[in-house]
Amino acid sequence: MEEIDGNILVAMSLAKFGIRHMFGVVGIPVTSLANRAVSLGIRFIAFHNEQSAGYAASAYGFLTGSPGVLLTVSGPGCVHGLAGLSNAMANTWPMIMISGSCDQNDVGRGDFQELNQIEAVKPFSKLSLKATHITEIPTCVSQVLASASYGRPGGCYLDLPSDVLHQMISKEEAHTLLENIQILTNPSHSLQNTTHEISESVSLLRNAQRPLIVFGKGAAYARAEHSLKELVESTGIPFLPTPLGKGLLPDTHSLAATAARSLAISKCDVALVVGARLNWLLHFGDSPKWSNDVKFILVDISLEEIHLRKPHLGLVGDAKLIVEILNKEIKGDPFSLGKTHPWVEAISKKVKDNVNKMESQLVKDVVPFNFFTPMRIIRDAIVGLGSPAPIVVSEGANTMDVGRSVLIQTEPRTRLDAGTWGTMGVGLGYCIAAAVASPERLVVAVEGDSGFGFSAIEVETLVRYQLAVVVIVFNNGGVYGGDRRSLDEIDGPHKDDPAPTSFVPNAGYHALIEAFGGKGYLVGTPQELKNALSESFSARKPAVINVIIDPYAGSESGRLQHKN
Repeated sequence: MEEIDGNILVAMSLAKFGIRHMFGVVGIPVTSLANRAVSLGIRFIAFHNEQSAGYAASAYGFLTGSPGVLLTVSGPGCVHGLAGLSNAMANTWPMIMISGSCDQNDVGRGDFQELNQIEAVKPFSKLSLKATHITEIPTCVSQVLASASYGRPGGCYLDLPSDVLHQMISKEEAHTLLENIQILTNPSHSLQNTTHEISESVSLLRNAQRPLIVFGKGAAYARAEHSLKELVESTGIPFLPTPLGKGLLPDTHSLAATAARSLAISKCDVALVVGARLNWLLHFGDSPKWSNDVKFILVDISLEEIHLRKPHLGLVGDAKLIVEILNKEIKGDPFSLGKTHPWVEAISKKVKDNVNKMESQLVKDVVPFNFFTPMRIIRDAIVGLGSPAPIVVSEGANTMDVGRSVLIQTEPRTRLDAGTWGTMGVGLGYCIAAAVASPERLVVAVEGDSGFGFSAIEVETLVRYQLAVVVIVFNNGGVYGGDRRSLDEIDGPHKDDPAPTSFVPNAGYHALIEAFGGKGYLVGTPQELKNALSESFSARKPAVINVIIDPYAGSESGRLQHKN
């Protein structure tokens, strides 16, 4: 009777439950697992370090709605993978990390890369399981996959001891085990709201003088773009996306309040918040950024989130379904603010004024480059591509902040940035996830040189898999730029060392990808940048564009100077 080992059974389990991609770094004891997964039709994307692979898995979960899978070796591999797992938890994206671990008989004896990995991952996971025998593998795989997507998405962990991976079972028994396992259905599609709560929410919006609709990455994950478009356009209420909610409705929409953000949140009297948390990104919903008497209607998948934020009204459930129900309720007694409503006019005027101010900065060709000139050129090149729009990956302090204001998102789930945790180093991992998840789209990364440095070696991964990714590095010679120290800080026995924020000036980042056979560009003028963008966008092959920026053009910490 034919037998299979634990590696094959894990791969069979993942394939049965719909996993199509894995990210990771192979080695003892999981190399065979990766190879078996590939043989069963799962594409394995091999990285240079688990941190970037983990970031890829987390972003893949957001982009596809299916848990991203990270595979690591034991001990330090597991620890390195925690970066991605914790990022998934902070952003509430579905992901599972699978790590090999030492032989169970050798626990406590100082085995190779021994670590109590279950305890190590607990603060960063919704569910952590260890398969202690080969027959437990299908159940464990199904449970972590279900939990990752169940309710509020997040990261889960599966521990696979090396002895379990080498245990044998008959192929017939393996198929029987797999046939008896089913993934649990997601309760996000069951609503926990009364008709009264829905009616009261609509009444608040109808009677508000200055209503606002805010939506975030939870709405993007729920694929709520069509229902939100109907809600906004039927009611005429202005909307404000959080950074990863950009594109659910086009940034160019007439009711977009992004360019009037301060006015919108400080003056609104009713805010419908869909799939966005009232955390630091939204100033916790507190004054003085928000009005003291604003009434929040919070739509969230998690009842615990409603209890934490204590909004005026809480609607628990899937963002798309909740908004659909609100639309249905509104249709029974429709209302619309109209273009001449004082609130709509005030938002529109502020948007126009602020856009004009921004455009007056963008229209100038400043050389040596500041942040605005190259960002405008990049914006125009991206817009010129039309649809399908590229997925834009952005990280860095000034680079990400300026990019958020200048770059235009017109399609859903086409922006990835530092997210809820403000995580730097996500860039190349996110790029690879986006290219794998959406092969029909070009991926354009707009990165600060500090952010790029975290994962720069993964440009080799781009070349190896020939992914359609163009990485644009804003090279200003350091974290925030050049030496920002005051005179009294330049002292002590190591005062002649470079500043803690400084890198090698004018570093040749473009040469890094050339070492692996990719295309590199060094640019310092508008025409050089336009030419590099045109050529690389048309080629749709791995490229790095090294944009030399004035080292003193930016500011420390971007827009978060008050946090430093």
